[in-house]
Amino acid sequence: MDTSRPDVSHDISEALRKHADMVRRLCFVYLRSGTDVDDIFQEVFLKLLQRDTPFESDEHEKAWLIRVASNRCKDTIKSFWRSKVDLTDEMEVRWEDPEEKEILQVVLSLPQKYKDVVYLHYYEGYSVPEMAQILERNENTIYSHLHRAREIMRKMLGGNEHDYSL
Repeated sequence: MDTSRPDVSHDISEALRKHADMVRRLCFVYLRSGTDVDDIFQEVFLKLLQRDTPFESDEHEKAWLIRVASNRCKDTIKSFWRSKVDLTDEMEVRWEDPEEKEILQVVLSLPQKYKDVVYLHYYEGYSVPEMAQILERNENTIYSHLHRAREIMRKMLGGNEHDYSL
Protein backbone atom coordinates (compact mmCIF):
# COMPACT_ATOMS: atom_id res chain seq x y z
CA MET A 1 0.00 0.00 0.00
CA ASP A 2 1.26 3.49 -0.88
CA THR A 3 1.72 5.49 2.32
CA SER A 4 2.80 8.71 0.62
CA ARG A 5 -0.85 9.52 -0.22
CA PRO A 6 -2.87 7.92 2.59
CA ASP A 7 -6.25 9.51 1.79
CA VAL A 8 -6.51 9.07 -1.97
CA SER A 9 -10.20 8.08 -1.85
CA HIS A 10 -11.00 11.34 -0.06
CA ASP A 11 -8.99 13.29 -2.67
CA ILE A 12 -10.93 11.67 -5.52
CA SER A 13 -14.28 12.15 -3.78
CA GLU A 14 -13.49 15.81 -3.22
CA ALA A 15 -12.33 16.28 -6.82
CA LEU A 16 -15.49 14.61 -8.10
CA ARG A 17 -17.63 16.83 -5.89
CA LYS A 18 -15.87 19.98 -7.07
CA HIS A 19 -15.16 19.24 -10.72
CA ALA A 20 -17.38 16.44 -12.06
CA ASP A 21 -19.93 18.77 -13.67
CA MET A 22 -17.19 20.87 -15.25
CA VAL A 23 -15.45 17.82 -16.75
CA ARG A 24 -18.76 16.48 -18.11
CA ARG A 25 -19.66 19.85 -19.65
CA LEU A 26 -16.24 20.16 -21.23
CA CYS A 27 -16.46 16.66 -22.69
CA PHE A 28 -19.96 17.38 -23.99
CA VAL A 29 -18.74 20.55 -25.72
CA TYR A 30 -16.15 18.48 -27.55
CA LEU A 31 -17.93 15.21 -28.19
CA ARG A 32 -21.73 15.54 -27.88
CA SER A 33 -21.95 11.76 -27.52
CA GLY A 34 -23.19 10.36 -24.22
CA THR A 35 -21.10 7.22 -24.47
CA ASP A 36 -17.93 9.11 -25.33
CA VAL A 37 -18.53 11.67 -22.58
CA ASP A 38 -18.93 8.88 -20.00
CA ASP A 39 -15.78 7.11 -21.22
CA ILE A 40 -13.61 10.23 -21.16
CA PHE A 41 -15.03 11.28 -17.79
CA GLN A 42 -13.96 7.95 -16.29
CA GLU A 43 -10.54 8.11 -17.92
CA VAL A 44 -9.88 11.63 -16.61
CA PHE A 45 -10.66 10.70 -13.01
CA LEU A 46 -8.74 7.42 -13.33
CA LYS A 47 -5.70 9.48 -14.40
CA LEU A 48 -6.28 11.68 -11.36
CA LEU A 49 -6.37 8.60 -9.13
CA GLN A 50 -3.06 7.42 -10.64
CA ARG A 51 -1.36 10.78 -10.23
CA ASP A 52 1.43 10.72 -7.64
CA THR A 53 2.25 14.42 -7.43
CA PRO A 54 0.03 16.63 -5.27
CA PHE A 55 -1.43 19.80 -6.74
CA GLU A 56 -0.28 23.25 -5.68
CA SER A 57 -3.88 24.45 -5.25
CA ASP A 58 -7.50 23.77 -6.20
CA GLU A 59 -7.03 25.96 -9.29
CA HIS A 60 -4.00 23.89 -10.33
CA GLU A 61 -6.08 20.72 -9.97
CA LYS A 62 -8.95 22.23 -11.99
CA ALA A 63 -6.59 23.39 -14.76
CA TRP A 64 -4.98 19.93 -14.85
CA LEU A 65 -8.39 18.26 -15.17
CA ILE A 66 -9.37 20.63 -18.00
CA ARG A 67 -6.12 19.92 -19.83
CA VAL A 68 -6.38 16.15 -19.46
CA ALA A 69 -10.07 16.12 -20.46
CA SER A 70 -9.56 18.36 -23.50
CA ASN A 71 -6.53 16.38 -24.69
CA ARG A 72 -8.38 13.09 -24.30
CA CYS A 73 -11.42 14.50 -26.14
CA LYS A 74 -9.19 15.71 -28.98
CA ASP A 75 -7.61 12.25 -29.21
CA THR A 76 -11.09 10.71 -29.41
CA ILE A 77 -12.17 13.12 -32.13
CA LYS A 78 -9.07 12.28 -34.19
CA SER A 79 -9.45 8.53 -33.75
CA PHE A 80 -9.87 6.32 -36.80
CA TRP A 81 -12.92 4.62 -35.30
CA ARG A 82 -14.80 7.86 -34.68
CA SER A 83 -14.09 9.17 -38.17
CA LYS A 84 -15.55 5.99 -39.73
CA VAL A 85 -18.64 5.58 -37.54
CA ASP A 86 -21.85 7.57 -37.74
CA LEU A 87 -22.56 8.77 -34.21
CA THR A 88 -26.25 8.32 -33.56
CA ASP A 89 -25.92 8.61 -29.79
CA GLU A 90 -26.18 12.40 -29.72
CA MET A 91 -26.94 13.89 -26.32
CA GLU A 92 -29.75 16.38 -26.11
CA VAL A 93 -29.41 19.05 -23.48
CA ARG A 94 -32.78 20.29 -22.26
CA TRP A 95 -33.11 23.96 -21.48
CA GLU A 96 -36.02 25.85 -19.98
CA ASP A 97 -34.98 29.05 -21.72
CA PRO A 98 -35.07 28.81 -25.55
CA GLU A 99 -32.50 31.63 -25.82
CA GLU A 100 -29.99 29.65 -23.69
CA LYS A 101 -30.57 26.59 -25.87
CA GLU A 102 -29.97 28.66 -29.01
CA ILE A 103 -26.73 30.07 -27.57
CA LEU A 104 -25.50 26.58 -26.60
CA GLN A 105 -26.25 25.27 -30.10
CA VAL A 106 -24.25 28.14 -31.58
CA VAL A 107 -21.34 27.49 -29.20
CA LEU A 108 -21.36 23.79 -30.14
CA SER A 109 -21.28 24.67 -33.83
CA LEU A 110 -18.11 26.79 -33.51
CA PRO A 111 -14.75 25.45 -34.74
CA GLN A 112 -12.95 23.71 -31.86
CA LYS A 113 -10.34 26.44 -31.30
CA TYR A 114 -13.15 28.96 -30.70
CA LYS A 115 -15.28 26.54 -28.72
CA ASP A 116 -12.38 26.01 -26.27
CA VAL A 117 -11.98 29.68 -25.41
CA VAL A 118 -15.73 30.38 -25.25
CA TYR A 119 -16.24 27.45 -22.90
CA LEU A 120 -13.32 28.30 -20.63
CA HIS A 121 -14.15 32.02 -20.51
CA TYR A 122 -17.94 32.06 -20.25
CA TYR A 123 -18.71 28.74 -18.59
CA GLU A 124 -15.66 28.33 -16.32
CA GLY A 125 -14.78 32.00 -15.77
CA TYR A 126 -11.12 31.87 -16.79
CA SER A 127 -9.25 35.01 -17.81
CA VAL A 128 -7.23 35.18 -21.04
CA PRO A 129 -3.86 34.69 -19.27
CA GLU A 130 -5.26 31.64 -17.45
CA MET A 131 -6.67 30.21 -20.68
CA ALA A 132 -3.33 30.76 -22.43
CA GLN A 133 -1.62 28.72 -19.74
CA ILE A 134 -4.23 25.92 -19.77
CA LEU A 135 -4.34 25.68 -23.56
CA GLU A 136 -0.58 26.26 -23.88
CA ARG A 137 -1.08 29.08 -26.37
CA ASN A 138 0.03 32.68 -26.68
CA GLU A 139 -2.25 35.21 -24.92
CA ASN A 140 -2.66 37.18 -28.15
CA THR A 141 -3.89 34.02 -29.88
CA ILE A 142 -6.46 33.53 -27.12
CA TYR A 143 -7.62 37.15 -27.41
CA SER A 144 -7.92 36.70 -31.17
CA HIS A 145 -9.87 33.43 -30.89
CA LEU A 146 -12.21 34.92 -28.30
CA HIS A 147 -12.83 37.99 -30.47
CA ARG A 148 -13.48 35.89 -33.59
CA ALA A 149 -15.76 33.53 -31.67
CA ARG A 150 -17.82 36.46 -30.42
CA GLU A 151 -18.13 37.84 -33.95
CA ILE A 152 -19.23 34.48 -35.35
CA MET A 153 -21.74 34.05 -32.54
CA ARG A 154 -23.15 37.55 -33.01
CA LYS A 155 -23.72 36.87 -36.70
CA MET A 156 -25.28 33.47 -36.02
CA LEU A 157 -27.52 34.90 -33.32
CA GLY A 158 -28.81 37.72 -35.47
CA GLY A 159 -26.28 40.53 -35.23
CA ASN A 160 -26.28 43.38 -32.74
CA GLU A 161 -30.04 43.62 -32.32
CA HIS A 162 -30.03 41.28 -29.30
CA ASP A 163 -27.87 41.33 -26.21
CA TYR A 164 -26.64 37.78 -25.66
CA SER A 165 -24.11 38.76 -23.00
CA LEU A 166 -21.20 38.04 -25.27
